[in-house]
Amino acid sequence: MTGNTDQTTFLCISSFFKGEDFLRSCKALGNKVLLITSKGLEHKKWPRESIDEIFYMQEKREGVWNMDDLISGLAFLMQNQKIDRIVALDDFDVEKATLVREHFRIPGMGQTTGRYFRDKLAMRMKAEEANIPVPAFCPLFNNREIDEYTKRVTPPWLIKPRSEASATGIRKIFSSEELWAVLESLGDRRHEYLMEKFAPGDVYHVDSLSVDGKIVFTQASQYLSTPMDVAHGHGIFRSITLKMDSPDAIGLMEINEEVLKAFGMRFSASHSEYIKSRDTGKFYFLETASRVGGAHLAEMVAFASGINLWAEWAAIEDAMAKGKPYKLPEVKNQYAGIVVSLCRFQYPDYSCFTDQEICWQLQKEYHIGHIVQSESQERVLELLNEHTKRIQIDFHAST
Repeated sequence: MTGNTDQTTFLCISSFFKGEDFLRSCKALGNKVLLITSKGLEHKKWPRESIDEIFYMQEKREGVWNMDDLISGLAFLMQNQKIDRIVALDDFDVEKATLVREHFRIPGMGQTTGRYFRDKLAMRMKAEEANIPVPAFCPLFNNREIDEYTKRVTPPWLIKPRSEASATGIRKIFSSEELWAVLESLGDRRHEYLMEKFAPGDVYHVDSLSVDGKIVFTQASQYLSTPMDVAHGHGIFRSITLKMDSPDAIGLMEINEEVLKAFGMRFSASHSEYIKSRDTGKFYFLETASRVGGAHLAEMVAFASGINLWAEWAAIEDAMAKGKPYKLPEVKNQYAGIVVSLCRFQYPDYSCFTDQEICWQLQKEYHIGHIVQSESQERVLELLNEHTKRIQIDFHAST
């Protein structure tokens, strides 16, 4: 198999089923598109018309592959197929992509920079170094440092996995005794976690596109139910886009620009999260990722702004690979909100939701959810509140 030398070849890595719009856009721009994914996702509805070849990896556990096998397989493939760019479509794949880029000397984010968009401890240390506010944190390597931290920082504290892509695995700790019991239970995996101060506040997310180290698109939004609340309290997930001239949106754009600059973001989509302290009113950095946000937030952003983050990310990667300018499409200024819940029915009946502002519905077994869009943020919030009450009563299920 010898590739067309006039055609740029993108290798996309995805251990989860996502990024269909990226794959379609990348192919539509005239590129050769290769996909490596998990064997268990072989029968998912990938846009095969936009993929030249698909390769499969066996999973050791969810999202985890044998990296020696990946390198060996790619070394064999590359004997006859030049690969120009590598794109990680999910958080779990950032480390895979950075390792492969480094090994085969392919342009793009390397392992050190990649850590700032994957490893929550690396993120906090880099942010602190750049004087960006972060909750008081502590690595879990050294017992003496941990003991000093607990005497300096009052509980509650959070124990967080350094490399998980969601709120899963986070534990809230209320005393030193409880902390040491939890650390004991983690055993030799303790180094894979960090500890930080739990500070109540509202949590926001900022979805961005960057080109040549500059942010070209930003959408600031607020979680009305935080991912942690949903993961641990079996709640209903909700988010709403902010008015871009509001003080919160302006503050978020400022800290987001500081974060991406400090972390060395060159070109990609990014999804970053911040908390606004109820005590101080100040924004603190929580985490960032060099990918499009999950939980259908990309669809919410698209209905508010007209910008398809997946498609534009592909266009940016294409422009950077070919040394040509990137032009952002016209951005519209509307508002959107999303509500998603586990559902006690396998196929929920949406017929009770008749508001004309509903623009998208989730089609997933034992889930219910939709996006509403309006020129009025107040109307979006009103609908989200109404629909959440109805879902809570008539559909919601807890795990």
